[in-house]
Amino acid sequence: MSSNKKVRNAVMIGVLCSVSYLAVYIARNVLSAVTPQMIDPVTGVTNKDYIGDLSALYLTMYAVGQLINGVIGDKIKAQYMISFGLFFAGVTNCLFVFMPNSSWLATVVYGMTGFFLSMIYGPMTKVVAENTGPIHATRCSLGYTFSSFFGSPLAGVLAAVLTWQSVFYVSSAALGLMAVVCFVVFLVFEKQGIVKYGQYQIEEKGASGGIRVLIRHRIIKFSLISIITGVVRTSVVFWLPTYIDEALGYTPDEAAGMFTVATLAISLSAFIAVFVYERLGRNMDLTILIMFVASASFFVAVYFVSQPIVNLVLMVLAIIGSNAAASMLWSRYCPSLRDTGMVSGATGFLDFLSYMAAAASNIIFANAADGIGWSNLILVWAAIVMGGVLVALPWKGTWRKA
Repeated sequence: MSSNKKVRNAVMIGVLCSVSYLAVYIARNVLSAVTPQMIDPVTGVTNKDYIGDLSALYLTMYAVGQLINGVIGDKIKAQYMISFGLFFAGVTNCLFVFMPNSSWLATVVYGMTGFFLSMIYGPMTKVVAENTGPIHATRCSLGYTFSSFFGSPLAGVLAAVLTWQSVFYVSSAALGLMAVVCFVVFLVFEKQGIVKYGQYQIEEKGASGGIRVLIRHRIIKFSLISIITGVVRTSVVFWLPTYIDEALGYTPDEAAGMFTVATLAISLSAFIAVFVYERLGRNMDLTILIMFVASASFFVAVYFVSQPIVNLVLMVLAIIGSNAAASMLWSRYCPSLRDTGMVSGATGFLDFLSYMAAAASNIIFANAADGIGWSNLILVWAAIVMGGVLVALPWKGTWRKA
């Protein structure tokens, strides 16, 4: 295959995956964006504790789904996994609006949305890793990593101009539309030979063999990185609109608008990560260390600065640092596992760890905001990211370029 054709195929696969994942992350950030509306003392329909429990179950279902669907995604075509996941997530996301407020039924339905959305990422990463070269795989992964960050400001825009119910309707429609588009386009890609399956096999047969392969690929280190960055990119960002509202003193409408601007800046994390990565001679480990150090430093600065706008800017920079470290995990490390034949399963496992950590954090942070106060909670976030610094240090004296 000619170089130009490889680039063209990579671009087409990358665009399809990025647009699909944008729909996923709009839906994933809807609850966070509309939380100020839903808990408003005058017009709200629920309270912060219920939102914390709801988001925790959602993240738990998403995490468990990643673990299950990641393994399944190594055996079933991405066309079916991605399309069906998008479609059924759109259905349950829409049904949530019709459930009684703060009821167990609403909680279960919203939790199912998380499970169905977990059918997307592992198979998507696998199809990119197996059908593009290493450099193109990184660029494709960068595209849908950007989409994962950019979904937050788009959800914020919807929350700023629509009622919370309408935001759920719009995000559900986007999921349904992309379900149809993915099913049809993947079918065309397969017929044209742009997408092929099963091109790589597991290096060692059996569960124990697979584990040994992943350990050689440093799965333990990146599991810890996944946990740490998962808390920041999911749980901290989830509570950001509420933080702007309660800690910085803005109204719910102002918080929604500022959340949009903040997450728009956060969406640049992936590009910042790759820019630094390239300037450091494609040293993934050094890039991750620098980003964790920057994130921890900015979180500490947030604690000492009380001026609202400056405080928010520092908070955004802290999140960008951690998310940039996460970008190396998802955009560089996961696609590099294609020779193991376990890209989907390994990616699902790492995402499982990320979201289980976020789910636990959401419950803790909801109570901690009232118990120890937002200022002390900032120190907790700084300490978590400092853990990332320790994990990223070159304990064996060497780093690998990847």
